[in-house]
Amino acid sequence: MQFPTSVEDHPLVRRAVRHLDALGDPRHGQLLVRCLDDTLAHTIRPMPDGSAFVVTGDIPAMWLRDSSTQLMPYLALLKDDKGLQDLVAAVLERQFDQIRRDPYANAFNPEPSGRAHDGDDLCEDPWVWEEKYEVDSLAFPLLLAHRFWRATGRTDHLDGAVRTAHAVLSVWRTEQDHEHRSAYRFLRSSGPASDTLPGEGRGTPVARTGMTWSGFRPSDDACTYGYNVPANLCAAAALDGTAEMAHEAGDTALAEDATALAAELREGVARHGTVDHPEHGTIYAYEVDGLGNALLMDDANMPSLLSLPLVANVPTADPLYRATRAFVLSPANPTWYRGSAAQGVGSPHTPKNHIWPIAIAVEGLTCDDDASRLAALRLLADTDAGTGAMHESFHKDDPGRFTRHWFSWANAMYAELALDVAGLGTRSLWAHPSPRLSAPPA
Repeated sequence: MQFPTSVEDHPLVRRAVRHLDALGDPRHGQLLVRCLDDTLAHTIRPMPDGSAFVVTGDIPAMWLRDSSTQLMPYLALLKDDKGLQDLVAAVLERQFDQIRRDPYANAFNPEPSGRAHDGDDLCEDPWVWEEKYEVDSLAFPLLLAHRFWRATGRTDHLDGAVRTAHAVLSVWRTEQDHEHRSAYRFLRSSGPASDTLPGEGRGTPVARTGMTWSGFRPSDDACTYGYNVPANLCAAAALDGTAEMAHEAGDTALAEDATALAAELREGVARHGTVDHPEHGTIYAYEVDGLGNALLMDDANMPSLLSLPLVANVPTADPLYRATRAFVLSPANPTWYRGSAAQGVGSPHTPKNHIWPIAIAVEGLTCDDDASRLAALRLLADTDAGTGAMHESFHKDDPGRFTRHWFSWANAMYAELALDVAGLGTRSLWAHPSPRLSAPPA
């Protein structure tokens, strides 16, 4: 099967470019087309079974999370474009197969070619690139499946989504009691400490909270505490969409289970996932363990606390989100940096003082005014080091010092923000309000 390799002539892309050009800087339209076309032309690989494999860029593996976010900007272009629709459906088919093969894996190979760290991981499946268990790796394909349905009305992927969701819910319920029910372990003898789990691969101790446990963050770094708050809220949003898809597919039991589990995750976050900050008031923690420990920070990788309106059905006006956002975008957050070139959120995954373009795009997409969104778009163009592409991170004082020369997820986030600035974004697909969590239950 052949999939589109360019959207330069897509009517909506041309319209977006005209709008961006009218803002007075031709770089924005050029970058939009370049970022969209790079994903289509260079990261998508049609497979013999009709599915599609998506590499992250300069790493030849398919991450469940990244491959979902790489496709998100195209949702705005799908309505009358069957070729792009078929591409997204083919990627979803691949993701569903991968999850059912190993729901604890975060990244896969196109063929059974072996692991990223041969002889160093516990997983022996040659289809698995890496088996770092991350809650968001299961949530993002379900989010994509639901948004694809809303964007197109197509239902031919729903049976696969429902079968996959059964496997996802089984894992998330098991990991609500990680200490007693989970057999998952991850040990790696090489690399930094963030590349393996303590406690003989079990992770640090946790209590039952109603939340579901994660070994690793969206950055692929080990969690300090086992309950990642933004990942749990993202999972709840994925379950909201799963319930709707299950109703459409006639699986009432799954719909009820998904709705119940979403409520449990949100209640767990409300009871255990917030803290009182001396400057910012009640805010979300990034990670907790249910034993009284909490990590106050954010990470540029989504799901992040900053990205909750994009990935977790949390309204931008929600008081708890606004207080958390103020913390994240301040010196109180240890991963927020301000320099002569930019200010924004970074990650412990990359060197200190490095800001992530993904976080700049998220900051723009989750603000409430056009001027701030345009400012974020301009900052991304100003910090690409003249390469015409987004990078993983760059130094706050020198964009020429960057990590990862080809990172397709960052390109996708630029495209999503540019389409939003042009009035063609996908806000209607993720603006799906959920129960508010402004205060923990009595």
